[in-house]
Amino acid sequence: MNFQHWNYKSALFSSTIRALLFLLANLRSGWHAATGAMLAEFTYRAITAGFYGALTQSFRRVQPPWKGTLGALLIVPLITHSIEFTIHYLRGTPNLKTSMIASLCFTLVSTSFNLFAMRRGALVSGRDAWSIADDMRALPALIAGFLGAGPMWLWRCAARKPAR
Repeated sequence: MNFQHWNYKSALFSSTIRALLFLLANLRSGWHAATGAMLAEFTYRAITAGFYGALTQSFRRVQPPWKGTLGALLIVPLITHSIEFTIHYLRGTPNLKTSMIASLCFTLVSTSFNLFAMRRGALVSGRDAWSIADDMRALPALIAGFLGAGPMWLWRCAARKPAR
């Protein structure tokens, strides 16, 4: 993976949403503390989320798909949250535990969704990428498909006839 594979879509969405998470998680400590946490998170994610998105994108073609999902859900959070924790610990983010839990939960959901979307051609960057407008138009169907994937898998498992 090199700089060409930096995923600007991940950088844009991740830095914005995570900055808001840190702002909200730290508001009870005052506007100054919340703004500081928000700016630290936005800066960190704006710089690094494109690389993390590229890493997630690289897992989309791993076979079988469950191995790619497992890899993305272990490797990406381990790297991102180790650095994130260190940054916020060193800067003295007041509600660090709440902030980190919110961020980790967001990572698990967003990485799963991004991988789901990337396997269908959306939210990727590079040679075969859709435009960001095409990605936004595809989002409602992708979200519906993502939310329905678990129940559909359970339905297929329950519908299978037992082996004799």
